[in-house]
Amino acid sequence: MSASTQKAETAPVRTDAFGNAIDPVVGFARGPIIRSSIEEAKRLRHGQAVAARRVQERGPRSIGVFTGNQRDFPVRPEDIATNCEEWVGPGLYAEELRSVAVEHLGGRDGDGCAVFNRTSAGIVATIAALAGGKPVLSVVPAGDRSHASVVRGSALARVELREVPSDRDWRAHIGDCHLVIVTTVTSALARLDDALAVAVIEKAHKAGAIVLLDEAYGARLRPVLHGGQKALALGADLAITNCDKAGLSGPRAGVLVGRSGLVMASAAKAAEYGMEARAPIAAAALRSLQKFDPGHLTQEAAAGQELAAALEAKMGAGIVVRSDLGPMVDENAILAVILERASVSADAIAVVPCEATAALGMLLLEDHGILTVNTHGQPGARVSLRLKPTLDALASVGGVSAVVDAVDDCLGKIAAIVTDENAMRTLILGEFA
Repeated sequence: MSASTQKAETAPVRTDAFGNAIDPVVGFARGPIIRSSIEEAKRLRHGQAVAARRVQERGPRSIGVFTGNQRDFPVRPEDIATNCEEWVGPGLYAEELRSVAVEHLGGRDGDGCAVFNRTSAGIVATIAALAGGKPVLSVVPAGDRSHASVVRGSALARVELREVPSDRDWRAHIGDCHLVIVTTVTSALARLDDALAVAVIEKAHKAGAIVLLDEAYGARLRPVLHGGQKALALGADLAITNCDKAGLSGPRAGVLVGRSGLVMASAAKAAEYGMEARAPIAAAALRSLQKFDPGHLTQEAAAGQELAAALEAKMGAGIVVRSDLGPMVDENAILAVILERASVSADAIAVVPCEATAALGMLLLEDHGILTVNTHGQPGARVSLRLKPTLDALASVGGVSAVVDAVDDCLGKIAAIVTDENAMRTLILGEFA
């Protein structure tokens, strides 16, 4: 959601490549099947059922995870009766967790640490705790947008959100803001230059604002793959990262590090909302941080580049975009390819691009064991096709050529039913249709 759409109800409605109005909260157009977060939740439940059925029939090695999120639960046997115990456990490992998290994010002596049940929860809680009733400025890499949690968190806190791409005049919006959020790497893996991030941080501090870095991916992707600085070495007050992205193995959790008083305020607000991570999750976050190996991220990136090159050769460089962790195809491009294969015009269909990629994701999972965000993303997740293989994903589904052939096969199958709204609905939502 841009500053202009926040400030003026008369601002023009953004549309996708097919003229469908874009929901400003999630950044994509909704259609007759995926009408709201409710249908997104139904799609997720159906995707989970499809994955479970495949595992029951063929075993756990029949699925490869291409979301970029490994989501292991790396607690040790000795943690179960100690660190995972709800009453005493958090006190046993609190300093150990703080120390490893501060080191991971490049923090300072005396910095605090808190763990949330999701990175999104940490962002929402921080906005609620620290916005101070004033506008929130979100600075994002050029051509991209904030995570939906920034938009929703600002709405829940009842404060104005000013989202400004890094190539626009973000300086003009800092003045009366109490909280500035800088997204260093988006979920589409658009990246903000470190020098520009530092410039935003310094300008915000001069204006008396608090700065939070959304480092869900960036905390490792920038230093490991691009030689950048660790998050808090950039000078921000707070940084949050995700425990199951970009080289961390899981669990799904968000780790916030920074000025101890600010971290405590965010943690307290999260506890009010029920967003804090309970003892077992935080214990697993500790083990994940302890066993982080930059080499694993390098391996994931190499596998992603190999897959991107192969998919680009199949679909064309103008369709496939390469990210640090693998190929991406915009949802509009996916639907355009499907329409071309079906030999029909956009006027002949009711579905929108997010429904085309949801259908593609469901077939990739059911027929080929390729699990993507298109079936397993939470409501509000991006809807482009993003293939970011975790460490053993390619081996689980037969290798690079098997993935490329699977995408091609599934696009053809969707082309055969794209004009049949009911068939598309059943494919995407299953028993929840």
